[in-house]
Amino acid sequence: MDNALQPEIVLDHICKLGEGPVWDAASNSILWLDILKGEIHQFNTNTKQHSTFATGQMIGCIVPREQGGFIAGLENGIGFIDIEKKEVKHIIHPEEGLNNRFNDGKGDAAGRFWLGSMSKTEEENMGNFYMVDTDLSIHKKLENVSISNGLAWNADNTILYYINTPTNYIFAFDFDIETGAIDNQRVVVDLTHEKGFADGMTIDEEGMLWVAFYDGWRVARYNPATGDLLQQIDLPVANVTCCTFGGAGLTDLYITTASKNMSNEALEQQPHAGKLFVVKNTGIKGTSSKKFKA
Repeated sequence: MDNALQPEIVLDHICKLGEGPVWDAASNSILWLDILKGEIHQFNTNTKQHSTFATGQMIGCIVPREQGGFIAGLENGIGFIDIEKKEVKHIIHPEEGLNNRFNDGKGDAAGRFWLGSMSKTEEENMGNFYMVDTDLSIHKKLENVSISNGLAWNADNTILYYINTPTNYIFAFDFDIETGAIDNQRVVVDLTHEKGFADGMTIDEEGMLWVAFYDGWRVARYNPATGDLLQQIDLPVANVTCCTFGGAGLTDLYITTASKNMSNEALEQQPHAGKLFVVKNTGIKGTSSKKFKA
């Protein structure tokens, strides 16, 4: 196993709950969120400029739109976001009246938006997993989810991988790219005996899954065909939340972390908790973000 990959701090900004990294190739920027503060952060890797947009509500995920801007899972539903104009336009709220918020989400190869919800108090089995189609119709795919988290598709779009964090399993579903149907749920990676909880996830060009572990101090790479651990990247912070590939060749791995609910002693021991990290030149190419086609 290769432990030689070393994470570096991208910048010193500390998030309470850093999450949802997205690489924007057009601007050579990495975007990420502070869910609890409702902030979208953007760091241009060329100019080293860091900018922040405060949305005014918790924000769980953003996916680029083909026509520009983003579609987002917010505290108050699903909306379009224009970072340049600093505008949020709400379009639909499938969970109005529930004490939930949206968490992780991504776009599929057909241009749809997939995202999940969770209880604001982390009560179990209160969340759901949705698909938003390009006509803005919304379809509930799973219910009784506790903390809807990492998701990824294989290269030929026949399998959806999915994490419901408290289970500590990576699930796979048969996936129909034409209809968005999912079925035949099964466990492909069992993490129940591992340290920490599976959180965010991305997939590389070889079809291997990279998983961030909350309270687990690491990102780890797994083969979903065998369930085997292939590589591990250790971090100097416990609460590792998500990861995505970026950089010119999609070989740099960006990693978000959290500092929420940590004691003063823990924060002293982990002064970099909540910062954005990068592992440069992993030697493995990631996959690009799919855009929402509406």
